[in-house]
Amino acid sequence: MKLYTKTGDDGTTGLYGGDRVAKDSARVEAYGTIDEANAAIGLAVASGLAPESAAVLTAVLSDLFVVGAELACAPGKEHKLSMRLVDEADAARLERAIDEAEAQLAPMKHFVLPGGAPQAAHLHLARTISRRAERAALAAGREAPVRREVLVYLNRLSDLLFVLSRLENQRAGVPDVPWTPRA
Repeated sequence: MKLYTKTGDDGTTGLYGGDRVAKDSARVEAYGTIDEANAAIGLAVASGLAPESAAVLTAVLSDLFVVGAELACAPGKEHKLSMRLVDEADAARLERAIDEAEAQLAPMKHFVLPGGAPQAAHLHLARTISRRAERAALAAGREAPVRREVLVYLNRLSDLLFVLSRLENQRAGVPDVPWTPRA
């Protein structure tokens, strides 16, 4: 089986379920940005995160693959996927991870800029991409429905990545980078 099919040479791509759409459609942008967020999280995991953070994010990598697959389906054909879709329990798992990480941190007293330890910086980058993925999924939802569970999951994900970035800084003995307002 060849990797290239040449069917996209006209600027369209096939969705699972048979529909063809423009490669710059909101739906393709959404699942492409989900893929980008997944790659950024994979990079963060590969950067040497603490085992607890890596374990949480390894599950997220799989979740995002499922979200991308769902968004790559022709609307109304998601039931043909042979996988459990992301649901409320997955968002609740992220919330528990957020709460567990936050419990280990001092309360925030200032806004935090991206940076600190390299692991934290990778997580900040993944956070910003996940926020863009959330916006892209919302935009795709104006063309065809996107399940609420997907949107909630993506919203929680960026919060998780933020708190894990702070935790990675703490573990590395590197302070968060505070934002200082201009005088």
